[in-house]
Amino acid sequence: MYRYDAYDTQLVGERVSQFRDQVRRRLEGSLSEEAFRPLRLLNGLYLQLHAYMLRVAIPYGTLSSTQMRMLAHIARRYDKGYGHFTTRQNIQFNWTRLEDAPDILSDLAKVEMHAIQTSGNTIRNTTADPFAGVAAEEIEDPRIYCEIIRQWSTLHPEFSFLPRKFKIAVTGAYEDRAAVRVHDIGLAMVRNDSGDIGFEVMVGGGQGRTPMIAKTIRDFLPKDQLLSYLEAILRVYNLAGRRDNKYKARIKIQVHEVGAEVFRDQVEAEWEQLRGTGPDLDPAEINRIAAFFEPPDYEPVDVGGHTINLFEDPAFAGWVRTNTARHKQDGYAIVSISLKPEGEPPGDATDAQMDAVADFAERYSLDEIRVTHEQNLVLPHVRQSDLYELWQGLQAHGLATANIGLISDIIACPGLDYCGLATTRSIPVAQRISRLFANLDRQHDIGELRLKISGCINACGHHHVGHIGILGVDRKGEEYYQITLGGRADENAAIGKIIGPAFSSNDIVDAIETIVTIYLEKREDSERFVDTYERVGQSPFKEALYDSH
Repeated sequence: MYRYDAYDTQLVGERVSQFRDQVRRRLEGSLSEEAFRPLRLLNGLYLQLHAYMLRVAIPYGTLSSTQMRMLAHIARRYDKGYGHFTTRQNIQFNWTRLEDAPDILSDLAKVEMHAIQTSGNTIRNTTADPFAGVAAEEIEDPRIYCEIIRQWSTLHPEFSFLPRKFKIAVTGAYEDRAAVRVHDIGLAMVRNDSGDIGFEVMVGGGQGRTPMIAKTIRDFLPKDQLLSYLEAILRVYNLAGRRDNKYKARIKIQVHEVGAEVFRDQVEAEWEQLRGTGPDLDPAEINRIAAFFEPPDYEPVDVGGHTINLFEDPAFAGWVRTNTARHKQDGYAIVSISLKPEGEPPGDATDAQMDAVADFAERYSLDEIRVTHEQNLVLPHVRQSDLYELWQGLQAHGLATANIGLISDIIACPGLDYCGLATTRSIPVAQRISRLFANLDRQHDIGELRLKISGCINACGHHHVGHIGILGVDRKGEEYYQITLGGRADENAAIGKIIGPAFSSNDIVDAIETIVTIYLEKREDSERFVDTYERVGQSPFKEALYDSH
């Protein structure tokens, strides 16, 4: 893991001190809310429906057990005993008191954490594949370049006041677990014909009111030219982005309006001026950062006991099937911890659960934890011989739900229960769907099915790229839910298509049941839902939904 240097420590410490003074003046009344708002947003503090919400950065989703214990402490000391892990691999505390915010930031600084640039029209937390560094098919660990981007983008004087918020994601594997094609900039590590490693650069993806899939503007960018190319993209966007209309201010609108080829030419022209004088990466700097992400010294392991447990305990075998993935090191596994137990708010973890995960990370995962953009956690370095014992420990803390990638592994935004922008509730719908499909044997029979829910058009629940997407819409004060089908956020990313008129809150869960029933009737062999949908199209689903309502 990356460790703070003297510059990081000084920067974060100064920010805490500055914000403490700003909060003091706000509480005294010498600073108005209008003047305070941009200051608090620069420190990740939002004012939501019922309280302030603090969003804490977890760069590229990587945590130590010490950091996780600090998050548990904050949940216990300053919040209501839980935190909410987000689709940006961050964590949110939804019940923050303004007078406590400086103390929280001070506590975070003690464990090399902060909330800088988790809000505002800046470059937000750069996200990565949660299996980075351990995935069997990986080209190179993308966290190296996420950390380089973090250092380059933090308080960048030219890009601190962009037309709108800006999001970057990086993946180092062919299988896209970082949703790079629905980001403002997506970077996928690739090899060229000579075997050199670089980046495919994609620009203009995003969700919200106008969902779009990013366009590739460069097939291969050498690694040591990453920052100058990013700077060229940001400069073109910063100069021409629509500051007059926030709904048209994202880079995706700019790319769409001028066309990907014209945008690429603009970037290439800007890049030509930057190259040689701009911030191109010295290979020595890449190596310096890469040293923080060197693979650990794995111990030889015996998997005999693990194999016996698989045969003797069907529940354990089911958990292994859904919640573990192949590791690049023989004898080890990547373990996904579901934060989607039956009937509970997706992505939430209690202080006790966070403490438990920290303990498990120390005992079983070489002191490392990951946060996924699908609102779950990952232990990346678990010996197969420890899996049964780990599973038993997770069970004791309500963390062993065997549903990763299944229909109850729902992404959901906080919705109208917390968010002032939302028009409908997301969490109760997710809870009802989770209860309907609570039977794990049934979920395993249904197979991979990505269901995602947003409480408003801002699409924080990523509904546009759900195999089944649910968007809450307000109809004269009543909550309705629109369904999209066929979305996906992987290497074959697609925006889901609206199936028809929205369903009432009373009818939406039955509608999802109908969709699943039609899928099971139409699928061939072991087809996933999204494969069946792409083969048969909308018609059978639409007919079943609207003939029966």
